[in-house]
Amino acid sequence: MKILSNEISKSLGPGILLAGACIGGSHLMSSTTAGARYGFSLIFLILITNIFKYPFLLIGTRFTSSTGLSLLEGFQRKNRFYLSIYLLISLITGCFTITAVSYVTGLLLTNISVFSHYPVINLSIFILIFCSLILLIGQYKILDKVSKFLVLILTLFTLFAVVSLLFNGTISTIDSTWFFPEISPYKSSNLSFLIPLMGWMPGPIELCVWPSLWMFSRSKETKYKPSLKEAVFDFNFGYLITVITAIFFVLLGAFTMYGNGEEMLSGSGVSFAQNLIKLYTNAIGPWAKWIIVPAAFAAMFSTTLTCLDAYPRGVSASQGLITRKDFGRLESFNERKRLNLWIVFHVITSIFLLLIVRTGEIGVKDFVFAAMTGSFLTAPIFAWMAFDTFNSYLVPENKRFGKFMKNLCWMGLIFLGGFSFLFILNSFFGYGVQ
Repeated sequence: MKILSNEISKSLGPGILLAGACIGGSHLMSSTTAGARYGFSLIFLILITNIFKYPFLLIGTRFTSSTGLSLLEGFQRKNRFYLSIYLLISLITGCFTITAVSYVTGLLLTNISVFSHYPVINLSIFILIFCSLILLIGQYKILDKVSKFLVLILTLFTLFAVVSLLFNGTISTIDSTWFFPEISPYKSSNLSFLIPLMGWMPGPIELCVWPSLWMFSRSKETKYKPSLKEAVFDFNFGYLITVITAIFFVLLGAFTMYGNGEEMLSGSGVSFAQNLIKLYTNAIGPWAKWIIVPAAFAAMFSTTLTCLDAYPRGVSASQGLITRKDFGRLESFNERKRLNLWIVFHVITSIFLLLIVRTGEIGVKDFVFAAMTGSFLTAPIFAWMAFDTFNSYLVPENKRFGKFMKNLCWMGLIFLGGFSFLFILNSFFGYGVQ
C-alpha cells in the first residue's frame, strides 16, 4: 500500500492543475449567480454539463498515457487542419480568458484593506506580472506546488462556509420555489445566461490539451511515468473537486442571495466584489470575510496562474509541431525559451486589453461572460477534434473508450452543438427573445 500511495502521489499533478484552472469564473460567478437567481433549479444543468464534457476533457490524459504522444501531436497526425484550428482559436480565447480571470482576481483584492484604494486595473496588471514571474522563474515545479495549495485552500474554505450556513439554520428557509422558481430558468430568452454558465462549467473543452502537456513536465519532475490507471485517477480526482466546488458555490449563492441577489449581480467593477463579500458576511457573520475572501481569491488566482501557463504552453507546442522544430514537450532549452516568450506575449496582450477596459464602462460579469460564451460556442469544434483523434488508429483499440463512453461522447456532441445552435438563433435571428 505504501508503494502504491507513493506512485499515486507521483502521478497527482495535471488533474489538480486542471481543477485549479476550472474553479474560477465558472464557480465564483456563474455558479453563485445560478444559486442567487434560481435557487437549486440549475444544479441539474450544471451536473449534466459536467457529465457531457467529462469524456472530452479526459481524452488528453488517456491519449498521452496510451500513446506517449501529446494530444496536439495527435491532432497533427490525424488531420493537419486540427492543429491549425487549435492554434488559431487558442490564441484568441487565451488572451481574452487570461484578461477576464485576472480582472476578477484584481476585483477580489479590493476586499483587502491594504489594496482597497488601488484601481482594479492596476491590481489586475500586478497579478498578471506576479503570475508570470512565478512561471518564468519557478516553471512547472512551482506551478504544481502553488496550484495544489490553492485548490486545497479554496475547497476547504468553501466547504466550511457551506457548513456554517447549514448550522446557522439557513436550510429552514428552503421552500418549493428553490427547486421550481416562478420564472423558469430553462427558457430560450435566458440563453444569454445559460450559455456562459455552461461555457466554463467546469471549463472550456480546449482544456483537454492541457493535462496532456502537463503530464510530460510532471514525469520529468518526478522521474516517474504513471500508468493509464494512475493518470486517469489523477484526472478524476481533480475533476471531482471541480464538480463538488461548483455545487458548493450554487449552495452559497442560494443560501446567501436567493431573493435579493439581483441587486448584487447588477453591480460592476469594485461594487460586484464588495457586494459579493457583503452578502456572505450578512448571512454567516462578519467573521466569514476571513473565509470567503481567501477562498474566492484562491479560486481566481489559481485560475489566472494555470491559464497563464497552459494557453502559452499549448500555443508554443503547436508552433514547434507546425514548424517541425520539436514536439513541444519542453525537452530542450529552445522549447523552454519559446514558452517563456509566449507567456510574456500573453501578459502584454492581456495588459493591453485591460487598458482598453479602463477606457469604457463595462461590467465585470459582462466581460467574463463574453469569454465564457466564446468558450462554449467553440466547444463542439474542440470536442469533435478530440473525439475523432482519440477514436483513430493512433490509439490502440484496447485503450480507446468502450461503448458507454463512446455513446456519452455522441450525446455530448449533440448537447454542445444543439445549445450552440440555439444560442446563434437567439443572438442573430431573435429566436426566443422576449
